[in-house]
Amino acid sequence: MDAVDFINVGALLSDEERLVAKTVRSYVASRVLPNVAEWFEEGTLPRELGPELGRLGLLGMHLDGYGCPGASAVAYGLACLELEAGDSGVRSFASVQGSLAMYAIYRCGDDEQKRRWLPAMARGELIGCFGLTEPDFGSNPAGMRTSARRDGPDWVLDGTKMWITNGSIADLAIVWAQTQEGIRGFIVPRDAKGFSASNIHRKLSLRASITSELVLDDCRLPAQALLPNGEGLGAPLACLNEARYGIVWGSMGAARSCYETALEYAKTRVQFDNPIGAYQITQAKLVNMLVELSKGTLLALHLGRAKDRGDLRPAQVSLAKLNNVREALAIAREARTILGANGVTLEYPVIRHMNNLESVLTYEGTSEMHTLIVGKEITGHAAFAPTPLSSSSS
Repeated sequence: MDAVDFINVGALLSDEERLVAKTVRSYVASRVLPNVAEWFEEGTLPRELGPELGRLGLLGMHLDGYGCPGASAVAYGLACLELEAGDSGVRSFASVQGSLAMYAIYRCGDDEQKRRWLPAMARGELIGCFGLTEPDFGSNPAGMRTSARRDGPDWVLDGTKMWITNGSIADLAIVWAQTQEGIRGFIVPRDAKGFSASNIHRKLSLRASITSELVLDDCRLPAQALLPNGEGLGAPLACLNEARYGIVWGSMGAARSCYETALEYAKTRVQFDNPIGAYQITQAKLVNMLVELSKGTLLALHLGRAKDRGDLRPAQVSLAKLNNVREALAIAREARTILGANGVTLEYPVIRHMNNLESVLTYEGTSEMHTLIVGKEITGHAAFAPTPLSSSSS
């Protein structure tokens, strides 16, 4: 039996889906794995990965038209899994490009905006980022302070966005701001006057990823910068749901990498005259890792089939993101114990995945927020914020 795909999930895939997984896995093996430890150590990710991923059809691959291949949700999920088996930063690059920046234009833009931006983004010639999170507003994006006001035919934006993947290398940013009509999205080219992006340094997680702060200081944009079909908080949240779906799959790629590494190490590392894989505690660890990897991959596939049918609900994505990232992190930590001291070096991928998953656990909605999203769905009561205290005395 296959020691990784123990329950033969591969048999549930079509030939085309298996080909997507094989193609992306081959790319990761030849391009990412030989270099990613160095990228992680240096805190960088080469921008040229954009055109490379574009040539493979992985940027906005689940979108249809405008140079996008229109692949199935399952095929997109498998690509995310294989990319994150390389590194969360590589999957984040593709996810932000396709599921956030491109999807925002695809869902909320007009035809002229789609024709102008999407084909070049699909080819990786133009890189996008997605500006929603702010220094003081992460889990509560409705409280954002970034504002947009009309000035004649133009819009003027002021505010700051934080923890923005691809920010300083992006050619355009999708920025969400408060207006008199509510929250709206804007396409902000990197050369727009009053717009700047700077890298966030000293990270110990997602180091093979560009993370930035965006500053909009009297940033003037033409009327055509407004995304006309995205009104209210539901628009950026719909984009986040696309990215969360990719994480459901991607986290299982990181988990698989950690499990495979620990399994191979347990077979070859000898202590007390036996490989450590011959001991009961090590076998128990490996089996528990395999159980959660198998369940999480099945969950991702089940939701992918639902998404392809068109009946996937956002709360179901929240449940899967909550479970799969939590279990992937547990697998990474368990794998680290099997590797012992070797588990904390970049000679093996485990500590890198473990550190990355600490960020994946938080971004696109923290575990606490996804718990409350599912809680609201099953109880009918929203518990996202405490009831404000009455100002009257009792």
